[in-house]
Amino acid sequence: MLSTLIWLPLLGALIVAIVPQTENSLLSRRIALAIAAVVFSWNIWVVLNYDVAIAGLQFTEHITWVEWLGLNYDIAIDGLSLPLIALNSLLTLVALWISDKNIHRSRFYYALFLFLQASVNGAFLAQDVLLFFFFYELEIIPLYFMIAIWGGQRRGYAAIKFLLYTAVSGILLLAAFLGLTFLSNSNTFAYAALQNNMLPMGTQLILLGAIIIGFGIKIPFFPFHTWLPDAHVEASTPVSVILAGVLLKLGTYGLLKFGIGLFPDAWAVCAPWLAIWASVSALYGASCAIAQKDMKKVVAYSSIAHMAFILLAAAAATPLSLAAAEIQMISHGLISGLLFLLVGIVYKKTNSRDVDYLRGLLNPERGLPLTGSLMILGVMASAGLPGMAGFVAEFLIFRGSLAVYPMPTLLCLVGTGLTAVYFLLMINKVFFGRLTPELAEMAPVSWADQFPAVILVLLLFVFGLQPQWMIRWSEADTAALVTPAIATEISLK
Repeated sequence: MLSTLIWLPLLGALIVAIVPQTENSLLSRRIALAIAAVVFSWNIWVVLNYDVAIAGLQFTEHITWVEWLGLNYDIAIDGLSLPLIALNSLLTLVALWISDKNIHRSRFYYALFLFLQASVNGAFLAQDVLLFFFFYELEIIPLYFMIAIWGGQRRGYAAIKFLLYTAVSGILLLAAFLGLTFLSNSNTFAYAALQNNMLPMGTQLILLGAIIIGFGIKIPFFPFHTWLPDAHVEASTPVSVILAGVLLKLGTYGLLKFGIGLFPDAWAVCAPWLAIWASVSALYGASCAIAQKDMKKVVAYSSIAHMAFILLAAAAATPLSLAAAEIQMISHGLISGLLFLLVGIVYKKTNSRDVDYLRGLLNPERGLPLTGSLMILGVMASAGLPGMAGFVAEFLIFRGSLAVYPMPTLLCLVGTGLTAVYFLLMINKVFFGRLTPELAEMAPVSWADQFPAVILVLLLFVFGLQPQWMIRWSEADTAALVTPAIATEISLK
C-alpha cells in the first residue's frame, strides 16, 4: 500500500524521461499531472483506511535489503508522517499545475518533480534510520537541478549554497545515526531497535546535538538560515511552493521523530536551551522580514520565524504542544505554499517583486483584485487570524508551552505579533494606493492560475473552523512521544 506512494512517482518520472515528444508538446506535463493526481487519490485512500485510535505504525512493509549491513526496506506510516505525506501529495499537484506550460527541457523538469515527490515520501515513510538518510539525501538532487536550471539570474550561486548547507546537514545526521547504531552494539539500523538505547548521557547529548544542528540547517533556524532566502528568491514559483510547503518539514519531522523519539532523556536536558533558541530565531526572522524589499524574501523570512514556533513546542514537549507542532507543520505548509504561489502570479504579471515599486494591485478594473484578496487572506492566516488554520496551530503551541517556558513563549508571541507588521507593510505598499502607471495595461490573470490558491484558502478556513479534522490524525502519536523522563522534567518546571 505505502510503496505505491514511492514507486509510482518514480515510475512516472521514468516514463516522462523516456517518452519522446516534440519541443512544444505538453505530453510531459500531462503525464506528470496524471501521475500526481493518482498519487494524491491513493493518498486519500490511505488516509481513509488509517485508524486514528491507534498510536504507532500502520501498514508496515518489510523487505530485507542489504543483509550484511543491517539495512532493510522498512516503511510504515503513523500520525506524524500521515498528514505530511498528504501535504506533499497536495502541494506537488499544485506545483505541477502552476508550472509554465512552455518551460524549456520539460521532460527533465517534470521527471525531477516526480522524483522529488517520491524521495520526500520515502523519507516520511522510512522506519530504518539509514533508509531515511538515503531518501533525505536523495531529495537534494532534483531540488538542486530545479534551482540551478530553472532559477533566476543568480541561480548557480543559490543552488550551490543550498547544496553545501544540506550536505553538511546530511553529514551530521549520518554521523549521529552511525554513532548511535555502533555504540549501541546494534546489528540493525531499524528505528524501533534504536529507541531503547542505554548510552551514557554525555554520548546521547553529543549524538542529539548532531541531529539538532543537522535538522536545524534544514528547517532552518538562525544562524543556519542564510541559504533559504537565496534559494527562494532564485527558485521558480513551483519550486518555492514545494520548498517552503513540504521540504522544510523534513527537518521539523526529524526533530520530533529522531530527536525526541530516540533521545528523550537528553532532549529533556537540552530543552531549555532549545526554547531560547526558538525565541531568538523567531524574533530574528520576523525582524529581517520587516526590512525586506523583495516579496519573496518577506515570505522566506516569515518561514524562518514560524518554523521556530515548532522548536518551541518541541522543547516544551507537552502533549498539547507536540500535537500543536504537527498542526503548525500542516498550516504553515498550506500558508507558505499559498503565499509563494500568489507572489509568483504578481511577478508573472508585473515582472517585479519590489515592494517599493508595486502599487495599487488591488485595483478592481486594471489590477489583480482576486490575487490581492487571496493574498490578504493568506497573510491573515499567517498572522493567526481566528477562524483560520494558522490561529489554531499558534494558539495551541503557545498554550502548551507557556507553563513550561513562559519567557521564550512570550518572546515568540512578540514574533507572531510582528507577522502582522511585516505582512501589512507589504500588503499596504503593493496592493493599495494608486496603480503604478507602467502596470495599467496588465493582462488579466486566468482562472486556472488562481484556482489552486482558492483551494488552499478554502482548506485554511476548513481546518481553522474544524481543527479536529487536523488534530485527530496525529494526536495519539504525539502524545506517545511524551516519555516518563520528559513528563518528569515538565512537572519539575
